[in-house]
This record gives sequence, structure tokens and C-alpha cells, in this order.
Amino acid sequence: MEKPEVRERNRPLRVVVSKSERAMIEARAESAGMTVSSYLRVLGLNHKPKSIFDQDAVLEMARASGDVGRLGGLLKWLLSEAPAGEIAAKATGLLDEIADVVRVLREKAGRV
Repeated sequence: MEKPEVRERNRPLRVVVSKSERAMIEARAESAGMTVSSYLRVLGLNHKPKSIFDQDAVLEMARASGDVGRLGGLLKWLLSEAPAGEIAAKATGLLDEIADVVRVLREKAGRV
């Protein structure tokens, strides 16, 4: 196995940027979980910085959040429009579905 190349601290590159550009670079490096030096090195070597976020989990959370909204809308409709005899059974089913979606959201949030 090859040893990684040693980076000499006395070989920095100087990059002239504006105040706003510096702030943007620093923010993007932080969001990638990297130092500014590492972030610029990765970009300068034409590599893509790895995100610290699990993008699949974020997408699943967005879908689950939409499901919660849909279920809430159904529950609201049920309580206002459905015949009295059907409310209890349907509401219980909807509440179970909402609980399942909330469980999924919590699981996915733990991965992010």
C-alpha cells in the first residue's frame, strides 16, 4: 500500500477572493464537513466534495413529510365530512398510518 503524499505546510497557494466569496467558500466547506484548505484542494484537483448529509435520507424524509400532510388532510376531512359511524374506525387507521410515518421520519432524521 502506498503512503499518502506528505503535504508541506510551507507550500501554500494564495487565492485572492472578495469578502463575500470568502464567506461563501467557508460556508460551503463547512457544509461539506471540510476545512477550507481541504475543500479548495478537492475542487482544484477536479474531485467532487463529499457531502456530510445523507441525501437519500433527506429525500425519504421529504416524501414522508408529504405523507404526513396528506394523512392530516384526510383526518381533517374525516372529522368534518364522514358519517358519524365511520369516523372511529377510519380515524384509528389514519392515526396508525401517521404514527408509522412519524417513526420513519425519526429513523431517517437519525441518519442525517
